[in-house]
Amino acid sequence: MADDKSNGDDSAGTVSTFVSSLAFNIVVAAAIFIAFSILRSHFKRVYAPRTYAVEQHKRSPAIGRGLFAWIPAVLSVPDDQIIQRVGLDTYMFLRSMRAMFIMFTVLSLLSVVTILPANITGGNNIGGLDRLSMGNVEPQSGKLWIHIVFFMVFVAWVMANIFGELKVYTRLRMWWLTNPEHTRNIGASTVLVSSLPDNLVDQDDKLNSMFSMFPGGVRQIIVNRNVSELEDAVNERDARVKKLENLLTKYAVQCEKAYKNSVKKGTAYKEPKRPLMRESKVPFKGPKIDAITHHSTEIAKLNKKIAEFDGDLHKFKRQSSAFILFNKQIAAHMSAQTVLDYKPFSMNSVSLEVNPADIIWSNLNMNPYDRRMRSYISFGISVGLTIAWTLLTAFLTALVGVKNLSKIPGLENMSTSKWLGLFTGIVPTVLMAVLMFLLPIILRLLLKLEGTPSISEINLRLLHRYYFFQVWNVYLVTIFSSSILSIATGSIGNPGEIVYQIQANVPKSATTILTYVLLLAFTGAAKEILQAVSLALRYILPILFAKTPRAISDAEKPSEFDWGTNIPTHSLIFLMGFSYSFIAPIVNCFVAVYFGFFYLIYRYQFLYVYNDANWVTGGLSFPKFIKQMLVGVYISEVYMLLMMVAKFQKNANAILRIIFSAAILAATLAAHMYINDAYMPIINYLPTRKAAEVEEDPEQATRFPDIYDDSDLGSGSANADPSRGSERKMRQRIYAMYGSLIPIRLIDYVLQKIPSLLIPSRSQTSAGEPADEESNAVSNEEEAPPKTEAYAGDGYFGSANETGASAMPTAHHYDSVGVEIPTLAVQSEKRDSANTNIFSIDSNVLPRHSVGNSQLSPATAMFPDATERSIVSATSASNLRQRNARPVSVAESTWSKKRHSMNGDQLLATTDDDQLAEAFLNPALQAKAGCSLWVPMDNNRLCWDLYDEVHRNGEGTIQVITDGTWINEKCKVEADVDFDLEDLEEYNEEPKDTDLPKVASLS
Repeated sequence: MADDKSNGDDSAGTVSTFVSSLAFNIVVAAAIFIAFSILRSHFKRVYAPRTYAVEQHKRSPAIGRGLFAWIPAVLSVPDDQIIQRVGLDTYMFLRSMRAMFIMFTVLSLLSVVTILPANITGGNNIGGLDRLSMGNVEPQSGKLWIHIVFFMVFVAWVMANIFGELKVYTRLRMWWLTNPEHTRNIGASTVLVSSLPDNLVDQDDKLNSMFSMFPGGVRQIIVNRNVSELEDAVNERDARVKKLENLLTKYAVQCEKAYKNSVKKGTAYKEPKRPLMRESKVPFKGPKIDAITHHSTEIAKLNKKIAEFDGDLHKFKRQSSAFILFNKQIAAHMSAQTVLDYKPFSMNSVSLEVNPADIIWSNLNMNPYDRRMRSYISFGISVGLTIAWTLLTAFLTALVGVKNLSKIPGLENMSTSKWLGLFTGIVPTVLMAVLMFLLPIILRLLLKLEGTPSISEINLRLLHRYYFFQVWNVYLVTIFSSSILSIATGSIGNPGEIVYQIQANVPKSATTILTYVLLLAFTGAAKEILQAVSLALRYILPILFAKTPRAISDAEKPSEFDWGTNIPTHSLIFLMGFSYSFIAPIVNCFVAVYFGFFYLIYRYQFLYVYNDANWVTGGLSFPKFIKQMLVGVYISEVYMLLMMVAKFQKNANAILRIIFSAAILAATLAAHMYINDAYMPIINYLPTRKAAEVEEDPEQATRFPDIYDDSDLGSGSANADPSRGSERKMRQRIYAMYGSLIPIRLIDYVLQKIPSLLIPSRSQTSAGEPADEESNAVSNEEEAPPKTEAYAGDGYFGSANETGASAMPTAHHYDSVGVEIPTLAVQSEKRDSANTNIFSIDSNVLPRHSVGNSQLSPATAMFPDATERSIVSATSASNLRQRNARPVSVAESTWSKKRHSMNGDQLLATTDDDQLAEAFLNPALQAKAGCSLWVPMDNNRLCWDLYDEVHRNGEGTIQVITDGTWINEKCKVEADVDFDLEDLEEYNEEPKDTDLPKVASLS
């Protein structure tokens, strides 16, 4: 053929591209893995926060300092302990990654001994990497049957795996929905109903009567309020608080520097100039005024405006949405499946598993027609983005086939330098990754503008939208943009060559797919475990940008896994591997490496790093992953059918190959329909039968299910049998791990031949291997504090002290508490704000703070009568850090909370009704008409008069807190990242005139 020579010329380029990409990615990945193994034991806040910052039963044991000690430590944790520590969402995700790794590993071995020899000896004599692809097989060759049979077996295996995994997931989800750990949260029996009709918004009795039709009746109905005016005031106050904190912190540092310079030079201290500003928003317009005075007086005005609402909810108009709190969980699930109204679009949106911290409050009063119109607009913008990204992606991927461009006039003398392979193999994939990084930000914004009521729902919807975007732009456009040009130029003047060009050039896109998989398998996986962004946020960026104590502390927020973008990316790699499994078997090997690396890394990340408290859906992301797998199967089957059509010859063999390819597609479609009918209805909602069985036998919900027990779910788990031995448990663990991939009979046969596999290892009979003493020691980044007398425990797992208060662990030091800590029904990390008091619950449920025997109000805490006192933060990193200075606030903390705890918001079903009502209010309605400034005091109290002035300008509504922060010897601001402002903000005795008024108190 005419193109054989050009194919031969391209062969060296494809090999060069592949080798360059492989070498580059291996070197980068090895360097990053080594860096992680070294840094891991030195930065526990980044690489092991789950050893201390979660509830005790969810903690992972510390790992020794060995360079690769983390690998056996994470692989030895059995599945049931993974569910206990990180939840069902993470467990199902890890199961999927493990299944993909096993499937592609077996697929790689089989394809190397079956398809690869058939491709190499196909007869077309193509050179380079293309010789390993299906394009090297002649159309009339009988070896094409090897591809069809192989693909048929693989599709059957994948579908069997999907059925097995859905069976496992269904049992686990039923257990999760009814488990007391879940049902004790009020969100399990709460729904958010949107688009309420106008005639029901103000009729509490009618709403109560309607929803009382469900079993158990209604506990409480909370109709949302329009608080836009109050929100504006609170947001403006927050912004000014941050600006004022920045000005005061900067001024305190200047005072410290000026004092040190005066001492060094032996001159009198000269007070630095106070910052100035213009009040006008127009640049350079208006006179300059004192910035600190202006902001403090404006904050006082805003606080007064907030106080004017005085807790009267009737001042706020009701919105067309409400939280319905049921007495029974099954009632919430029934209401979500029921047609609630006979009017079009009325009450047509019902959200389950409601958490106030997850709500997007601005989307709760949207008209249903407005919401629908917004969704159409959002869809149109998404299509526009797809087209724009298609053009960009096509340009970048065309660089890989840059030699095709030499056929364009003016580009005939394109360089053939040896660096061309490195450029075409690395640059396009890196630029594509940068473009894909920006995309989720835009898609999330569009989903929010549609009126989606919760953050978790946005992330669940993002799973599909981001996946289909990637399928089109990263996969389909990548393939055809590098093939269409070759097909078009090879068919000029000879249209009959089009069919040959398709079957010869489409497989060549395997080089593009291969380089993309290489980038993610090696560099991508290594980047994931290094957590470079978290490392920079905690230790590098604060040095450059975080100048205030609050900003320094906020940089310590625990890392979270981005479910909305990571799952679609892994589904895309599955699609790439599956669709090229029979076209270019070499892709299978690197896809197996990809899933193997990420499975190992994710086991470490979820057990030791990621904060999963804000993503609790009961595994709802798993069915979406299954659907994305099915899309990959369909695309692969269409590929097979098109390849058989492209290689069509007028003989019976060719016709049979097309028939078999079409039959595979039809069988998959039938299996998909069965999945939709059999599994999808019982995945989203709690079945009535299961609810009835649990109500009859509550113990059933506490037993972990035998996920491969063929008996009914209601009959109880084998775990309920106390006589079952360790052998039975090990057998069930093996079933759980591999039962969906390997037939149970085959597993039983292997266990019969190798009975030693049923003997549990030491790591499987305990929580994990004990780490050496050094691994439990304080990280090198901080010095260890001395233990206090009140702390009777040792290490991270201390016992109760003499007063009955249990020790509360922090990152690297201990909290000392001297009084009994009241148990709060509402345990919630307040939403981030310039004033953490804004989102506080009622002060009468919080412990009071005192100095000696006297209670402190906010005003008296500002200036206590004590003349000299040493400021010692109760939660500071070291009790040795003391400043002999007159304090601005010395309220003693009688209890302590971790500012950056990884425990999720827990609103318990046992919570008092008034507290529940307040918790489900818009955060602006929980705002206090007062705020706190967290700023450092210079070491010589030179800022004392200024802080006093700010307090007076605030007219009693501004509290200045200097505890937990200081200026070091280098005149840099430091802060105790575990210090919680609520320890000093949320104290109140009896209501007094000096107390900060509370908006929307429900007492």
